[in-house]
Amino acid sequence: MVVPRNAATVVLLRPDDHGGFEILLTRRPAEMRFLGGFYVFPGGTVHRDDYASDTLARCRALTGDDARKILGDRHDPDEALGHWVAVVRELFEEVGILLCVTEAGDEVDFIDDAIRWRIELKRQAIVRKQLDFGAFLESENLFCDLSRAVYFDHWVTPEIYSMRFDTRFYVAALPENQIPLSRSEEVTHSLWIKPAAALARMDRHDFPILPPTTTVLQDFSRFPSWERLCAELKLGRALNFG
Repeated sequence: MVVPRNAATVVLLRPDDHGGFEILLTRRPAEMRFLGGFYVFPGGTVHRDDYASDTLARCRALTGDDARKILGDRHDPDEALGHWVAVVRELFEEVGILLCVTEAGDEVDFIDDAIRWRIELKRQAIVRKQLDFGAFLESENLFCDLSRAVYFDHWVTPEIYSMRFDTRFYVAALPENQIPLSRSEEVTHSLWIKPAAALARMDRHDFPILPPTTTVLQDFSRFPSWERLCAELKLGRALNFG
């Protein structure tokens, strides 16, 4: 039996103009070994660097002990925190969204073209493994705001698969003044879509999608509004609406 690897996945949300909300889906390149060509949520394996001391020193709003309790006491405090860091890193690597703040606690400046391009070049360097995420945070004097990633579910790949993941699911809101990349090294296409609309497409040949993605979409489709979603999932300040 293949031992599943620790992983983290994030459902990125944004409110629409009618009181509802949309979810970001990304399509994996067809050549990828795991779920190549399928629509998924951003995410990936938890790396050792995600809970290295220099990386954790650049994290705010969640302690290792609290992270460990949230994940059911299944990891030591640093490794538990690393799941949240993996969310921040993977979201940045795949679609360029940063769940970070400055040293003063302010939003990252994505309005200035020069800053945005400098950060994008560093994102590309991280993907090419020329720069590690902790070094990137230090170079920009940024801090992961772990309160923005709210844990809500846990899935383990069935034993029949040759690649298995022990995946923690999180939800986060699109930060102010940030726009996800439409494509990247790990994404051939990304789109904002309402959960019900995504489920309506699931039988189409041009919209390949599988559980647990479909199951999560079903769970989110039951929320009638953005306000109700925030209230029931206790998102509050994590989504900047508290």
